[in-house]
Amino acid sequence: MIACEYSGVVREAFKAKRHHAVSCDLLDSEISGLHYKGNIFDIIDQEWDMMIAFPPCTHLAVSGARWFKDKQQEQQEAIRFFMKLMDAKIPRIAIENPIGIMSTLYRKPDQIIQPWQYGHGETKATCLWLSNLPLLTPTNIVEGREARIWKMPPSPNRAKERSRTYEGIAKAMSEQWG
Repeated sequence: MIACEYSGVVREAFKAKRHHAVSCDLLDSEISGLHYKGNIFDIIDQEWDMMIAFPPCTHLAVSGARWFKDKQQEQQEAIRFFMKLMDAKIPRIAIENPIGIMSTLYRKPDQIIQPWQYGHGETKATCLWLSNLPLLTPTNIVEGREARIWKMPPSPNRAKERSRTYEGIAKAMSEQWG
């Protein structure tokens, strides 16, 4: 189960390795394939052997800390959502989110990865909270180190573009966790 993924990038990386992978999001998938459009908690109790989840980070990431005081209810809902994913009765779980308050409220992440460790010359510190999964090993360290995601100007698609998983990271997940 690839939870909270509209792009289909991670799902397709697992499919390429011949895994039965299903993505789930409130949005339609950008890539055709096995995708449940709806609430992850409608299907989370099916017998999944692994879940990789990308919960929304708007109310959890430190990049939005200046608005936390004005969005306390939204933040509490985001924290409950994150924890409900982490507490799912699934044998292997990975939850991805940027550096944020879950490192303090829940626990420090098991690993922080960067796109440049997986073939993309960009910076975007990404935390992984893991349950019964090994740390990801970098696969293709490259130069560049541009903060492209952080520098994105406001636009209607900015949130979607900022949340998209890099193909190199998706491939590493499928090769190392599949």
